[in-house]
Amino acid sequence: MQIPWSDGTWTNPPVHVESVDGTLRVTAVEGSDAWRHTSYGFVHDTEHALLRELAIGRAVEVDFRCDLSGQFDQAGAYLQFDSEHWIKSGVEHSDGVDMLGGVVTMGRSDWSTGPVPDWSGRVVTIRISRAQESVTVRARVDAGPYQLVRVAPTPPGADASAGPFLAAPTRAGFSIDLLAWRETEADASLH
Repeated sequence: MQIPWSDGTWTNPPVHVESVDGTLRVTAVEGSDAWRHTSYGFVHDTEHALLRELAIGRAVEVDFRCDLSGQFDQAGAYLQFDSEHWIKSGVEHSDGVDMLGGVVTMGRSDWSTGPVPDWSGRVVTIRISRAQESVTVRARVDAGPYQLVRVAPTPPGADASAGPFLAAPTRAGFSIDLLAWRETEADASLH
């Protein structure tokens, strides 16, 4: 099921949002990010996530054009239970390379990444599937096969919202084209 952009509510308003022929062009606020404590010692809850309710047994998919160039530019999908319990997954530009990964935050954030330099300029899809007390995160490029990114625990049975997100921790002027936002049945298995 395709989700209209108007069905979501921003966690933090971006600098600019423009819809053209179904594509949502979004510009992030300089310094926007989502992180809690680990290693860096700070809490940032200034990401731009466009969210709506996501039930257990459902999945959210976000398509975006991977066009990142600034340190820590990031885009993908976001699942939020509350301000201290959330997951973001997507592509982040780190030290000159596009990295596929995710951050799972259950009071404190973690971070996992792997390089995907050949994804630049291509269409990336991030898929987050909800189960009763866990999520499965997958990603693909150009409608190819999905690859597993994370399996992570979540607060059992908690209400959650999900949708596309972006952030620009280090610069002004970062814009991304969000191409589609869908809700589907959650993945039935891990493999």
